[in-house]
Amino acid sequence: MSASQGTTHNVFGIQVGVAITLLIRHRNGQQQESPARVFYARVDEWWRKEEKYTFLDQTVNLTHIDWQELSPSPKGTWLTEGLQEEFDSYLPIGSKEAKAGVTGATETIFEKYSPAINTSRDAWVYNFNQEELQKRIHQFIEFYNQQLWLWGNRFDKSTQLDDFLQHDDVNIKWSRNLKRYLKRGISTQFTQAAIRRGTYRPFTKMWLYFDNVLVDEQGANDTFFPTEQTEEENRAIWLKVGSEWPMFALIVDSLPNYLPQGGAQTFPFYTYDENGSNRRENITDWALQRFQGEYGADLNKWDIFHYIYGLLHSPDYRRRYAENLKRDLPHIPLLPAEDFHAFTTAGRALSTLHLDYENAPEYRLRHIERRDLPWSWRVETMTLSRDKTQLKVNDVLTLDGIPPEVYEYQLGNRSALDWIIDRYRVRRDARSGISSDPNDPADPEAIVRLVKQIITVSLDTVRIVRALPGLRVE
Repeated sequence: MSASQGTTHNVFGIQVGVAITLLIRHRNGQQQESPARVFYARVDEWWRKEEKYTFLDQTVNLTHIDWQELSPSPKGTWLTEGLQEEFDSYLPIGSKEAKAGVTGATETIFEKYSPAINTSRDAWVYNFNQEELQKRIHQFIEFYNQQLWLWGNRFDKSTQLDDFLQHDDVNIKWSRNLKRYLKRGISTQFTQAAIRRGTYRPFTKMWLYFDNVLVDEQGANDTFFPTEQTEEENRAIWLKVGSEWPMFALIVDSLPNYLPQGGAQTFPFYTYDENGSNRRENITDWALQRFQGEYGADLNKWDIFHYIYGLLHSPDYRRRYAENLKRDLPHIPLLPAEDFHAFTTAGRALSTLHLDYENAPEYRLRHIERRDLPWSWRVETMTLSRDKTQLKVNDVLTLDGIPPEVYEYQLGNRSALDWIIDRYRVRRDARSGISSDPNDPADPEAIVRLVKQIITVSLDTVRIVRALPGLRVE
């Protein structure tokens, strides 16, 4: 019997699922002639914990439960409810075996992909203010190198590393990989070239210190966007899959973050050597041949890229394969030619729209201003009204007239506008005291302008997505 997530629904008040497992051994430990059998039951996902307690009280014993006998799928999946069998027959967007070059691995559309950047210390290596970021990085590196010297020159060589290190939240945040670097005697120095623009959250770019010591897990992203110059020509699909959030895809032109709950992957159009040279197309020739065989020899790899981006915005695709996408990367069907071209055209339009969001027209909202207070554009925390038609920017300015269609454009568990409201506020990390302030003194209206632009982007996205063809699959 599984229990749903959430502090009001979960019997233990935690954010992970809970199950009661009963393992029944054959009497006297004798060998059974038939293999073991697995039975499963679950309660309603939205039951509160009190309802689950009542269910357990009333059930009394396991014979009163309506059990379902489980049999695994060919891929070893036991809970197969909602899985669509045809999904596995489509072209896989990528696989661990293929990108590792394993002999005999199934061919895939993208040769390489990687988990997005997982820093283990976001507050330290991301900031809206470049000068503040540099100051904190200098502080971090100086403290780390000092600890490195002290460790290398310690008197008692039997001392354990965790007992030796200073756990100073104001100057450093230790992690497993950072400790490994220290034990290996690896020092680091500040370099200006490591200051890069990164996509931290949807439609939220921040300054990032992209360094292999301070960033815990770079993945292969240093070969996707190794230099600032590569950001001008490369594009990647930032893909969030897994069971915690609904799948979403967003095209990016800078280093993307792993996101809360993990599962964010990067699928670039180009890959490079780490110095930015030797550019290579990342969509495989095998995939090009498959698509050209279906749609004609004039088709190119950018068409495939945009087709995938358009398809991943299809409500029908997301709904039909929601359970598959909790367990696997997307698999891409070869739709009828008319639909293929429609999705490709839509994907190209969405790519342009989402990449150029900072230059989108501003949606016209009515300004409600308080005249009894000094004027300011400054944002501390923005809040939506209960009906979500108004956004309070600060004590003197409220934006009115947000259309409800804006919230149809969802990226995971929230809309694009909700992401902006969540990220564009002043934050102070409780442990380190590090502040991140999105307000730009040189452009005080920037956040309000961005809000209006994201509304335009959201409405245009909804319009394009609504016009997508239905998913015609056999």
